[in-house]
Amino acid sequence: MHSRTIIVAGAGIGGLTTALALAQAGFRLEVLDQAERLEPTGAGLQLSPNASRLLIALGLGERLKPVVVSPTAIRVIAARTAREILRVPLGAAAEKRYGAPYWVIHRGDLHAALLAAASEHPDISLQLGRKVDAFAIHPNGVTVHATRRGETAESFGIALVGADGLWSNVRAQLVDHLPPRFAKRVAWRATVPADRVAAEFREPIVHLWLGRDSHLVHYPVNALRTVNIVAIAQDSSQDSSQGFSQDSWRQQDWSAPANPAEVLARFSARDWSAPTRALLEAPQSFLKWALFDRPPLRRWGRGPVTLVGDAAHPMLPFLAQGAAMAIEDAAVLAACIGKPPTQIRPMLATAMRNYEEKRRARTADIQRGARINAALYHLGWPAAQVRNRTLARIGGENFLRRFDWIYDWKPT
Repeated sequence: MHSRTIIVAGAGIGGLTTALALAQAGFRLEVLDQAERLEPTGAGLQLSPNASRLLIALGLGERLKPVVVSPTAIRVIAARTAREILRVPLGAAAEKRYGAPYWVIHRGDLHAALLAAASEHPDISLQLGRKVDAFAIHPNGVTVHATRRGETAESFGIALVGADGLWSNVRAQLVDHLPPRFAKRVAWRATVPADRVAAEFREPIVHLWLGRDSHLVHYPVNALRTVNIVAIAQDSSQDSSQGFSQDSWRQQDWSAPANPAEVLARFSARDWSAPTRALLEAPQSFLKWALFDRPPLRRWGRGPVTLVGDAAHPMLPFLAQGAAMAIEDAAVLAACIGKPPTQIRPMLATAMRNYEEKRRARTADIQRGARINAALYHLGWPAAQVRNRTLARIGGENFLRRFDWIYDWKPT
């Protein structure tokens, strides 16, 4: 059995997609996750066509249909004046252009669909409450040491895929002991029933409001029944009245509770229009998290061990590609391994280096693009005025073409 078993550390979006893609290629997967229970958490996700086509190819299209929304457009709006700067066409136009839909979905709904598919697959074993602490490479593959309630258990496989996120233990042992870097930005997220927000915000549209040192994104999810809200602002650690401290973010929890008054204080009426303030007043509570990323790696793996998703290339959310890159990783890894388990085993290390080579430049480019957008989104006057006029001159259709290199991607 071990001769075709690949161990995956982490049962998030990247880990489960990797398990499904490799199981489709004929391998047996043992997925280990430190959580005792996998519960729906997180914010909404934008699944651009480069990601949605891969999920459909894995057979998840019908599972996702009841919970996804296909937005008709992205509206870019000036936060203070509520004036529309740009409208980017999506919906049928984007699907025709890229051959796959543009979806928005709550992360919990996507994770639930992946988890259900993995749980039903006869070649995927999911083991919870097992935190991967260390691994050892040997001629026959990899031995993985995982703890559960203070006791250590061993798992054996021909390969190990680290999908254990931003604070990856696999990465720490493999290539990098340095901690992630704080991006000096804080995000608040909430979901509210659609009937609690203005009618215009219930429409299948992604709204992106650009403000000084901050921005706001919201769109309906869960088949238009719920509105997902994410507000991001510069860290205010220099202002003790806001109760933030950069040191307080040296934690791995990305779901700290936040008082709505805290959010409204950061999105004040001086800089934010009445419609946005009313939207931010709708949630009864928020969850907040600090944004971290890492510089691109030169090397992701060693021997029959590699990384996917945030473990390899965590990125800021300003291009909405974090989940998409993890999904792409899974598809490319499965394509590079490719051959039946009995044939690929002697060449696993080479296949994994091939996978890493195919992914390194693209993910690094998207990491850089997200950091550039982080600066552009949060410009103050007069730079923001120049940005807005430039976007308006470009126009929505031309602006969408600038994302062809991301959205039109297909695994080769």
